[in-house]
Amino acid sequence: MNRPLLKVENLSKHFGSPRAPIRAVEDVSFEIARGETLGLVGESGCGKTSLVRTLLRLTDATSGNVLLDGADLSRARGRQLHELRRKMQVVLQDPYQSLNPRMRVDRLISEPWALQPGTLPRARWAQETVNLLEAVGLGAEHAHRYPSEFSGGQRQRLGIARALALNPELLVCDEPVSALDVSVQAQVINLLGRLRRERDLAMLFVAHDLAIVRHVSDRVMVMYLGKIIETGPKQAIFGAPAHPYTQALLSAVPSPDPLLRGTRKRIVLQGELPSPANPPSGCRFRTRCWKATSLCAEQEPALMARTSAGGLLTACHHAEPDRLSTAAA
Repeated sequence: MNRPLLKVENLSKHFGSPRAPIRAVEDVSFEIARGETLGLVGESGCGKTSLVRTLLRLTDATSGNVLLDGADLSRARGRQLHELRRKMQVVLQDPYQSLNPRMRVDRLISEPWALQPGTLPRARWAQETVNLLEAVGLGAEHAHRYPSEFSGGQRQRLGIARALALNPELLVCDEPVSALDVSVQAQVINLLGRLRRERDLAMLFVAHDLAIVRHVSDRVMVMYLGKIIETGPKQAIFGAPAHPYTQALLSAVPSPDPLLRGTRKRIVLQGELPSPANPPSGCRFRTRCWKATSLCAEQEPALMARTSAGGLLTACHHAEPDRLSTAAA
């Protein structure tokens, strides 16, 4: 069996005082194979960004391991960390803030080569910059412009070009289209899909838009209050979700088919997302769940196969597939 490109084992990230920690990420485990796209969804404040920052070693993990191509990224130091970072790059959410407004495009794209000496001879920087611009749908004439001269969608293309400069094996996309107009989102999503196929990229795609995640992902993870509560192939997640929280998320997605509108009951969750500094006992979702019982308060459910849906893992004592989702999947 081939080794996964990325393997995350029991990863946790806590902030604040050890006596009263904010448990932003708690005991998260997953894998991403080469060439695979894994979607990560969840409402604001659930820990998606903290997970991404910990994976990228922008902040150190409290516990757990991150293995990139078999090497322990979470404990790497010095040259080893420098080399591992060449294999994983990030496309950030806001193209207006992720590009230095004082740097021309040719310098923005060539900066990774300057930071990673030996990756590309300086004599080839100009031509490779043009190659990357063309790969993302821009041209050589854009190389001497500044970010302020581009639209939002074009700036995101520049961010993607820069992320590809080191030929990474894993691309982490943190809400890459949420700051763009709807008409531009599809263009960027299609671009990422084409680049993934052409370069055999693995991707972790973080988003709150379930329709986009369904379109780009092979597998999906659903996160709630720092934990993964359901994961599996997208057909299982969107066709027969078993966790009440996933069912609630999907019930809010409008159907493009007018004949199906109104056939599914909208599930409105009561209450607010609890604080990660003081999560509920047992199941973290129980304070907003209509299926909660005393068992849910006493025992935390394990993430495991609980239904016949192929490959679906669910952390719920009362997991039951929502077959009505099949019509909308």
